[in-house]
Amino acid sequence: MEIGFASTLATRGLAPLVRESAKTLQLNITRRCNLACHHCHVESSPKRFETMAERTVERALELLASSTGIDSVDLTGGAPELHPQFRTLVGEARKLGRGVKDRCNLVILDEPGQADTAEFMAANRVEIVASLPCYELANVDGQRGRGVFERSIAALRLLNGLGYGVPGSGLVLDLVYNPVGASLPPAQARLERDYKRELGDRFGIVFNRLLTITNMPIRRYADWLARRGELDAYQALLVNHFNPATVPGLMCRTTVSVDWRGELFDCDFNQALDLPAAGRRRTIFELASLHALEGEAIATGEHCFGCTAGAGSSCGGALAT
Repeated sequence: MEIGFASTLATRGLAPLVRESAKTLQLNITRRCNLACHHCHVESSPKRFETMAERTVERALELLASSTGIDSVDLTGGAPELHPQFRTLVGEARKLGRGVKDRCNLVILDEPGQADTAEFMAANRVEIVASLPCYELANVDGQRGRGVFERSIAALRLLNGLGYGVPGSGLVLDLVYNPVGASLPPAQARLERDYKRELGDRFGIVFNRLLTITNMPIRRYADWLARRGELDAYQALLVNHFNPATVPGLMCRTTVSVDWRGELFDCDFNQALDLPAAGRRRTIFELASLHALEGEAIATGEHCFGCTAGAGSSCGGALAT
């Protein structure tokens, strides 16, 4: 039996989700990726070629300039580094005085044409949010493909060599953990200590923070769970672990998510499910400012239990202790 997220909020005495003043502009600039991970909710792969058009990139930058409350640009995909205007986006956003985050799968850094991408990001002081679902080879390769763990370690050493994650450098390197199986992430602080010990002792790698993210039971991951007969049990796990303390910090309140077509969404997960912001299809060409969305109702669904289960989950990691 499906349990509605909106009705759960109501029964807990919580107000429906409403957009606050936007602080983050998240751009999903391409579905193309050099990997095809089991947990990828946007189903990126080397066979996907959807890419944000140049005019849409220009419009995003125009809106960024006119929306002074936006302090961060979050570039994601796919592998955002594969977009032909990745460097333009980074450079122009930095000229506007905004922070830039790159959601990096690490192994993109040794692909053809990416030889100086790490150096470029360091020069522009881009924050790197890097996927590393485990510190064990078998778990990483099982989820992301053979050889990915060793390539990821090599990429982390490259980034450390540029100063990323090194205390006092100002170059932020955060790692992202997501469970390999159908379970909630463990406590973020404890797992961060484990990661720092294992990566430090075994490989000499340092980083700033570990962000734990719950796997969302949609698209490719939902199909994977269904094939294993685990989808219903996993959805029930999320519902049964709903935590009202996570609701105030949900990323959909202050993030504007824009897909490769320029269409507006409340979050990357709604984007994957094609649930437009406020329930109506619009593009960034129809807005004078990103702050025009403030006060709108946030589109929700059963998948929202993924962000509110246990300690909660967002692009910035856990939401509650």
